[in-house]
Amino acid sequence: MLPHARIAAVATAYPPYVLDQNEVVERSREIFAPDVPGFERFTDAYRNAAIETRHSCVPIDWYSKPHPFSERNDLFIKNAVDLLAKVAEKLFAEAGIEAADVDGLVVVSTTGIATPSLDALLLERLPFRRDVQRLPIFGLGCGGGVTGLARAAQMAMTRPDSCVLFLVVELCGLTFRVNDISKSNIIATALFGDGAAGALLGCGLEGPAVKAWGEHTWEDSLDVMGWEIGDDGLGVLFSRDIPHLVRTKLGEPAKRFLEGQGLTVGDIVRNACHPGGSKVLDALEELYELPEGGLVTARKVLRENGNMSAATAMFVLSETLKDGAPGPWLMSALGPGFTATFALLEAD
Repeated sequence: MLPHARIAAVATAYPPYVLDQNEVVERSREIFAPDVPGFERFTDAYRNAAIETRHSCVPIDWYSKPHPFSERNDLFIKNAVDLLAKVAEKLFAEAGIEAADVDGLVVVSTTGIATPSLDALLLERLPFRRDVQRLPIFGLGCGGGVTGLARAAQMAMTRPDSCVLFLVVELCGLTFRVNDISKSNIIATALFGDGAAGALLGCGLEGPAVKAWGEHTWEDSLDVMGWEIGDDGLGVLFSRDIPHLVRTKLGEPAKRFLEGQGLTVGDIVRNACHPGGSKVLDALEELYELPEGGLVTARKVLRENGNMSAATAMFVLSETLKDGAPGPWLMSALGPGFTATFALLEAD
C-alpha cells in the first residue's frame, strides 16, 4: 500500500485592496439602481451574506466602468502570478525548502485564462527545476480547492520521495460586468472576493495526512453553477436553489464517502467546509449534525474574505490547522458540474 501524502505547510495571500461591505452596497446602488427597478430589495442580500470585508486586485472605482475581456484577463494573469509567487514563497519559508526541491506543481484557477498556463508563467518568476511536473486545472469553480488538493496528494503518492506544490488563485472580482443587470451578477457583488492559497505535500513530510478523497456529480445539473461567456468576459451563473440542494442532495454522497472510510459524520473532529454563503453554511451545519453556527472557522473566513471560489476551502484549512485538533477532518466543497468534492484528512 502506498504511503499517504502529508501536508507540511499551508499558506494564503490577499491582493492589496480591501472592500468594506457597506461601501460595496453604496457603490452597487450607484451602478444598478438607475436600471434595476426595486434595486433596494437586493440590499438585504448584502446584509444577509454575513460578510464584512473582501479583498480585490483592483480598487473599487474600477468596478464602476465597463472593461473589455482583454483588459480583465491581462489583469488576471498579472495579479494571479504575483499572488501565486507570494503563496509559494510563504510555503517554502515555512517548510524550510527551496523552489528547486519541488518535483510537482498543481495550479487551480477558473476566473481567467492563461496559455501558457499559470504554472508555466510561475516558472519564469521562481527558480523551479526545469523538469518539474506541471498540472494546470481549469473549470472546477468553488470545488477546486478540495479537488486540487486531492490531485496534488495523488501526484505525491505516485512518487513517495517527491515534494508537490499545490496552488490555487481566484480573482472573482474581475468577472464583474457593470452592464449586466441579471440577478446573478448583482448577487455576486455581495459575495465574491479575491485570494490565493496553497500547500506543500509529500509522503515523507510531517503534517496531516490526506487519507482519502471523493466526488459526486449529479445528473442534469449543469445549469446550477458555472460561467456564461460573453463578449465582455466571464459572467457568473449560479442557482438560488444551492442551499436547498445541499439540504436535500448532499447527504447521501457525503454519507457514502465517509462510510467508505469506516466513518460517520459524528466521527469527524473538524469540518473544513467551503463557505459558499451563509445559507449554504446553515444547510451544511444541519447535514453534518452541528449546532447552529457550529462551522465557526468557515464563518470567520466568509466574514473576513467573502467567497473566493476555489481558494476559500484552503483558507478554511489554514485556520483549521491553527486549532491543531487531532482526529479526522473533513474538507468539502461544491462546484460546477454540479459536483460535491470531499477530502478526508487525519491529524496526529
